[in-house]
Amino acid sequence: MANWLIAGLGNPGPQYEQTRHNVGFWSLDQLAYDMKTTFTVDNKYHGQLAQCQSSQHKIFLLKPLLFMNRSGQSVAALANFYKIPPCNILIIHDELDLPTGTARLKRGGGHGGHNGLRDIITCTNSNDFLRCRIGIAHPGDSRQVADYVLSKPSQTDRQNIVSAISDSLCALPDIFSGDLEKAMHWLHSQ
Repeated sequence: MANWLIAGLGNPGPQYEQTRHNVGFWSLDQLAYDMKTTFTVDNKYHGQLAQCQSSQHKIFLLKPLLFMNRSGQSVAALANFYKIPPCNILIIHDELDLPTGTARLKRGGGHGGHNGLRDIITCTNSNDFLRCRIGIAHPGDSRQVADYVLSKPSQTDRQNIVSAISDSLCALPDIFSGDLEKAMHWLHSQ
């Protein structure tokens, strides 16, 4: 039975709950609901943890409760304890470089300026994990990025983001079965 870690990135605290930067948390909340599991705080992994099992996989859902730029400590702690290789780690995060409501999968690559990814690469000593990038669009001016990602999307944008999250979660069975190409092809044609 293979272990998988799915981490959704966000910032802890009620003031960030509805912000664009927390779409990773939104994704995991939906996934936990779909899998009929709930999160509990686990201080050993600096986050909220939920677990579920299929016939072939044990799946750990992790919402780091450290701030975004320290997410790697949480991801690395759980991955190291359960000996989950980077190829079985999926990070779900917001993506400025994609239109709102777009979801894209990829394996590896750099951090693209995303502080959560930067810390995960540093703490896991690898960039060979999967990323599910949920588009939030760019505000158009790099000086506005910090305020933009920490603000709430419009109702229409939120609906589009939630729709992209649902699409991305439909790709999980193919990801778990090792058919990343099929998952990418399906998701990228939505």
